Amino acid sequence: MTALSPSVFPPACACAWGDDSYGLWIDVVIGGPVQRFRWIEPGEFLMGSPEGEPERFDHEGPQHVVRLTEGYWLAETACSQAVWQAVMGANPSGFKDDPQNPVEQVSWDDVAGEGGFLRRLEKLLPLMEPSLPTEAEWEYACRAGTAGAFNWDSETITQEQANYRASVAYNDGATAEDWQKTVPVRSFAPNAWGLYQMHGNVWEWCADGLRTYSAEAQTDPLGRVVDGALRVVRGGSWFHVPRVLRAACRREWLRGRRDAVLGFRVSLSPTGPGAEYPTQMVDTRDA
Repeated sequence: MTALSPSVFPPACACAWGDDSYGLWIDVVIGGPVQRFRWIEPGEFLMGSPEGEPERFDHEGPQHVVRLTEGYWLAETACSQAVWQAVMGANPSGFKDDPQNPVEQVSWDDVAGEGGFLRRLEKLLPLMEPSLPTEAEWEYACRAGTAGAFNWDSETITQEQANYRASVAYNDGATAEDWQKTVPVRSFAPNAWGLYQMHGNVWEWCADGLRTYSAEAQTDPLGRVVDGALRVVRGGSWFHVPRVLRAACRREWLRGRRDAVLGFRVSLSPTGPGAEYPTQMVDTRDA
């Protein structure tokens, strides 16, 4: 454990925990299903896209240093239909062929508003505050130490890496037939921090609205959060062209919008003391 580790590990809500090649993890029972969370340690990164990145949008720049001073637990997947139904008692999704598909057709208010998913989740998880990641937290987690258009080595994208409108090429890359639907949340390889599908499948709601970028360094930046305003979505979807799956791509939609391309990922932060450090963690780095 280091200064960048959580102040309390494991938190009281964890049913299992450990340390593997991606870092610290906890498993949390959410109404029956188990959701794994990954520890995202505090740090700095370059937010936005460089001017030379293919197919970028102007409002992705200028690139600037962002410092996040607090770590957080981030679900390693988008919220599945199984988890949503366990908490909310119904499934609004259009693509119901697999309960491990991401929940969609959920608005920001359905997720984070009064009586929404996160407010109900608060009652299930002691001493933890569930939320949506801010836009800065989302991009930091997506990049996982990388600086390119995507969080893998290649500056192109293929259907072996993400679920998107693969009939459209990016940066002279390959094309394929579109799947035209969501796929289970643990499809494809995770990024360097163990997070699945930060690119594609469903857009993910963020806590805040857009802020205007400048070249000055920022600490824990937050976009506008006026009631009734728009909210940021990140990551692209099964329906969208690869351009919008890039790590820096940002859009803002009405917080009441429901759509078959809209989902979310849960973030957890501690609100009080929990369990002490365990004398022995489950270490799966060689598993």
